[in-house]
Amino acid sequence: MMNEEDQSVPHVIQEELSVIAEVTKRAIASFKQGGRLIYIGAGTSGRLGILDAAECVPTFGVSPDMVVGLIAGGERALIKAVEGAEDSKDLAVNDLKALHLNAFDTVIGIAASGRTPYVIGGLDYAREVGATTAALSCNKGSKISEHAEFKIEVETGPEVLTGSTRLKAGTAQKLVLNMISTASMIGVGKVYQNLMVDVQPTNEKLEVRAKRMIAEATGVDEQTAARYFDSSGGHVKTAIVMILADVPHAEAVERLERANGFVRDAL
Repeated sequence: MMNEEDQSVPHVIQEELSVIAEVTKRAIASFKQGGRLIYIGAGTSGRLGILDAAECVPTFGVSPDMVVGLIAGGERALIKAVEGAEDSKDLAVNDLKALHLNAFDTVIGIAASGRTPYVIGGLDYAREVGATTAALSCNKGSKISEHAEFKIEVETGPEVLTGSTRLKAGTAQKLVLNMISTASMIGVGKVYQNLMVDVQPTNEKLEVRAKRMIAEATGVDEQTAARYFDSSGGHVKTAIVMILADVPHAEAVERLERANGFVRDAL
């Protein structure tokens, strides 16, 4: 029964693709102006935002300040519920002020119910400072939609376990956040073809993956890819440009700088 219910989630998300795309464009614009993508939520919604933000760092090699997740009650709320935190609008304002929120940022408020006061308070403050705002909820005509420039309303319907929004609602939120963060990273040059070329090879597994990406992107054998990986200082993008443009390390680095990190433009 749960499996059958879960299959409905992508279909209801499909109805919201146009607004998801628009929010993604705004996030890309934020990044290009030095702004950030900030998720704000409570409970499951807050945890999903923090998860997506945290995974952007190793996947795309970005600073942890570029995509940020805020949860009502702070870090301790990741593990244990903080009573009353989600009911405070002021708490959200304080959290955003601590980040020095500005007009270049994009703020996405996440609430399955669509009425969490913490999220509403955050969206209201974000609009005051001129940031782009979007509301992600799992109900049509949700309260938080009234407090954002863009509304993503993924109506997932009743849960198998009544009221347990970590099920279909949580799955829907995860899928939407995946789209927004991944597509926005593509929009600022963190991907070449379908490869995570800005991945940080911080362990043996990721180093092997990095070398395979070089081989896949360029068509060279694994030994050659490993050699260029080493000569590029472990930088996948640089190695790819060195091979495909047949240029030395210094010129590959310069080309990437001129191309703002887009491998295709550097070539």
